[in-house]
Amino acid sequence: MTTAVIGYAGMTHLGLNSAVAAAEKGFETVCYDADSRHIAQLARNELSIVEPDLSELLGKNIERIKFTTDLSQLKPCDLVYIASDVLTDDLGKSDLEPISTLIAEVATGLRPDAVMVVLSQVPPGFTRGSFREDRQLYYQVETLIFGQAIQRALHPERFIVGCADPHEPLPPAFAQYLESFDCPILPMRYESAELAKISINVCLVASVSVANTMAELCESIGADWSEIVPSLKLDRRIGQYSYLAPGLGIGGGNLERDLATVCNLADQNGTDAGVVRAWIANSHHRRDWVLRSLYLEVLSKTDNPIIAVLGLAYKQDTDSTKNSPSIALLDHLQSFQVRVFDPVVPASIVTNPRCHGAESEYEACEGADVLAVMTPWSQFKELDLHEVAKAMRGRVVLDPYGVFDSEQCGDAGLSHHTLGVGASGIGTLA
Repeated sequence: MTTAVIGYAGMTHLGLNSAVAAAEKGFETVCYDADSRHIAQLARNELSIVEPDLSELLGKNIERIKFTTDLSQLKPCDLVYIASDVLTDDLGKSDLEPISTLIAEVATGLRPDAVMVVLSQVPPGFTRGSFREDRQLYYQVETLIFGQAIQRALHPERFIVGCADPHEPLPPAFAQYLESFDCPILPMRYESAELAKISINVCLVASVSVANTMAELCESIGADWSEIVPSLKLDRRIGQYSYLAPGLGIGGGNLERDLATVCNLADQNGTDAGVVRAWIANSHHRRDWVLRSLYLEVLSKTDNPIIAVLGLAYKQDTDSTKNSPSIALLDHLQSFQVRVFDPVVPASIVTNPRCHGAESEYEACEGADVLAVMTPWSQFKELDLHEVAKAMRGRVVLDPYGVFDSEQCGDAGLSHHTLGVGASGIGTLA
């Protein structure tokens, strides 16, 4: 058969990275979005998102990619992915109306034999509720991780595919595309695939919650969590790829949304989700680690303190601030003078009226009584800690992710506080 033409409806973070990966695999790709300004920017390789390697791969494959605001341009496609954002409210409930509308709009313009695949994450029951006998509709579990999106799209561990009937073979164009990635393909009923994505995220939350709980104990009893982790990685029941790094709760939006979905489904069906609610409570407790440390070490002891904050993104290699621990912290510091620096996120997004956006890490540290490293950007690891110490007025460094080396902090005369180990440092200034 001829090589399939792949379409994407919704140039979101997910849609764009997936489309570029398809082009990199050699497929002609049509990318639709209703936002004409966004489409024009993408056609010029002007990205509104931060993602390593994305710009380079888009430029490399630009001849295989057609960007359009015209739904009729999806007509030649053998396979069209629905990749719009699914927004959630404060309770984690998904707003499904926009994606339902997009599915209906795209369906009207496709060939009868064209395949539609919902790539956006939706709750169990959505895809079957959208199924029509006259349309081949599937659900595919996305593998998006901010900061690793293009690599994940190019090298998936497996494809989880929700089907109206998992015993029926996949349509040829769909099978051709998935098989080009040379990874396992797992067909299953719609509801199983939708819940598989949530199950993966719940397992990740379990690992994070274990790490946070035990790391907090380490901080209190004199143990070091980083010394314990290798023993867990070598246990086959846990494994070398386990996510065991402690953090400031659950960042981003997907994990919290899925925990809320599990709680809602449990309430609707009379099942128990007590452990999930405990994980949510643990996440909220751990997110305030920096705030508690700030009050204990500085705010309770210093009049009119100046606070330096490095990092606004919820994690490195992305400009996303959704559920960012840094933003949550700054919301609590409205009455204090704060200097902020992030390599990609502008300080203008911060609502704190006393927050000043610095041009560099060292400028942020000028005269500061305490430094909080809220995002583990790799460039922060290269800072000269003696220069940091000289710039600061105080000695306290709150570094939850362990970006700085504790011994080097001590050599620079800084008191280093990190997750999973008690405070260290305060040597003599060189």
